[in-house]
Amino acid sequence: MLLTTGQAAEALGCAITTFRRLIRAELLPGLSRRGVRVMIPLESVQALAARKPAPLHRLPAEEIAVLRVDAAKLVQESDRDWIGFSAALPPEALLKGLRGWWRCDPASVAAGGVLPVTLSGYVVAVLTGLETWEKDDRGRHAFPQARLAGYVTDLATPATHLTPGPAADRALADLLLGARLPSDSGGAVAYRATTR
Repeated sequence: MLLTTGQAAEALGCAITTFRRLIRAELLPGLSRRGVRVMIPLESVQALAARKPAPLHRLPAEEIAVLRVDAAKLVQESDRDWIGFSAALPPEALLKGLRGWWRCDPASVAAGGVLPVTLSGYVVAVLTGLETWEKDDRGRHAFPQARLAGYVTDLATPATHLTPGPAADRALADLLLGARLPSDSGGAVAYRATTR
């Protein structure tokens, strides 16, 4: 059975625009088109609905930052070609598109030790190596030494990819990737307590 984007969004309790971000980021398999409509397999929607919340209580920090992104789009910047997330981007392009520039409290981001990257409330990538940062003349920060610990290419299954690096980074990515992690913020970076 196939659902429209509106039916899928209703089943997940989110706005259609929120659900469409997952489609634009190429995170959902088995999509088909009927005219201008995108149709989603019921099984994919059920898998998203069943996704467990991120186990933040297992993280060592009392608070972490969460980077909330949109589907990737081309930009004309000297240090990157893309901003945001797409399952179709190679790891190098993903890292460049996710490690800055945002308005945030960089010390708080660094203190958390991990930066889950969410799209439409699901963790699609995990950044580590946040100990150093830079600030630009607009008051935004980047983390030039950030490492991409892992990322998702299929959110329904989910299909996760852990990148080469420290075992602790890979463990954090394995713990968080594909999990639900809603957050509220007026900007790209939100802060979440790890214990409730």
